[in-house]
Amino acid sequence: MDKTAALAALSALGQDTRLEVFRLLVRVGSDGLAAGEIAERLGAVQNTMSNHLKVLDHAGLVRAERDGRSIRYVADMTGFRDLLAFLMEDCCNGRPELCRPVIDAIACAC
Repeated sequence: MDKTAALAALSALGQDTRLEVFRLLVRVGSDGLAAGEIAERLGAVQNTMSNHLKVLDHAGLVRAERDGRSIRYVADMTGFRDLLAFLMEDCCNGRPELCRPVIDAIACAC
């Protein structure tokens, strides 16, 4: 990931609703949710939600997957991993033991 892509991702997550959308999609996992269901769960207007999802999609943090006649949105964990890797690529200045608490905190047991 380059600096421009990282800034787009951080900017997308820097808005309250989009952060909540991303966290919700991370919680539901690979099944994802339709835009209408995301809006309903978060108490948002559906057309506004479509705009938020578009921003997250362009930032590489969610992806749209066709499910019959509907579209489901899924957290793009590769995009998220790339963002975390970009943020930590210069971490620790040759002392990886300093990064271990961060890595342990973000590691999932799923």
